[in-house]
Amino acid sequence: MDLLPDLWRHEYWLPPGITWRDMEQMQECPRPRDLLFTLPLALGFIVLRLVFDRVVAPPLGRYVGLRNRLRMAVAPSTKLESFYTQQNRQPSQSDIISLMAQCDKTQRQIETWFRHRRNQDRPSYTKRFCEKSWFWDQRECWTGYPQQPIERAHFWYYQLELGFYLSLLLCVSVDVKRKDFKEQVIHHIATIFLLGFSYCSNYVRIGTLVMLLHDSSDFLLESAKMFNYGTGWRKTCDTLFVIFAAVFLVTRLVVFPSKIIHTTLVLSMEVFEPFAGYYFFNILLMVLQALHVFWAVLILRMANKFLFLGKLDKDERSDEESELEEEEDDKGEGEEKEEEGECCWERSKDALNSKLKMLSKSFVLKNLTNHRAAIVSKMRKAR
Repeated sequence: MDLLPDLWRHEYWLPPGITWRDMEQMQECPRPRDLLFTLPLALGFIVLRLVFDRVVAPPLGRYVGLRNRLRMAVAPSTKLESFYTQQNRQPSQSDIISLMAQCDKTQRQIETWFRHRRNQDRPSYTKRFCEKSWFWDQRECWTGYPQQPIERAHFWYYQLELGFYLSLLLCVSVDVKRKDFKEQVIHHIATIFLLGFSYCSNYVRIGTLVMLLHDSSDFLLESAKMFNYGTGWRKTCDTLFVIFAAVFLVTRLVVFPSKIIHTTLVLSMEVFEPFAGYYFFNILLMVLQALHVFWAVLILRMANKFLFLGKLDKDERSDEESELEEEEDDKGEGEEKEEEGECCWERSKDALNSKLKMLSKSFVLKNLTNHRAAIVSKMRKAR
């Protein structure tokens, strides 16, 4: 923050009455300098992408699923269960000695029982994700704002997402350019600013919801594109596209404006007064929503073709030059086939003429030979 101090004035980034010093006094507070870590992450994503494209993707033929860990079942014990639920989940040494006398068990057996019992109460990966109160009640996104501690999982989620989008922006010049090339660049820039600002202003909770909403459909699109380029996966590709279209339209056109934008635009005003960052953040969300509408139109076009034609011929985002090149390639292939057919006919015609000439010569020669034999026969009889 020592660089460009005017840019980092707390009036721009934080609600009225809150300064950067107040934020630094809080433990596990998101700090702007943490975002510098995303630069090497972006380069790492680029390297990872190259390795994936050249090494992992070609032999990819199976999928990996997330499974919850198996947990040991505990032996039923009324006294131990009563102590666990009513007194303490982690008994002290004196408690263990008392339980040994009551249950006629060794210290190791009691410690093992409590360890397995605690494992049973641990939430699964899915439950851990869904138990966040602010995931279901968006008002909780602003409880205690801006002095909200950031969890390590959210810290790494931000770092990885921001590094990923930086890598996309750095690689955009070498990627295939489509009709939505400009929109893609705008999307990447808006997302990077959105993630960076939300982290610095501790909009981490609402920022996490924005990332989850986008990630819920993006992987379906990439999977559909992967199967689209393969052979014999047409039904899989079409199925994934239908699922992607439904998820995209619901999350981007319904959930995003009604939940996310409403939360940042309206519900946040219950906690603090508007400041510069409030307007900046909501403008970026509006930009993303406009891009959502643009891509929704393209998806609906593809869905319309899918419903009436029964298949997906091409990506609606393909640019006109690519389409012309494909048409020229198809036309060129047709002309080549016609030329090959004409050449084959000419060769067949020449071979047929050659055979006819040989037959005619043989027929004439045979007639001459027969005529000569007849003349010789007549001359012999005349003598």
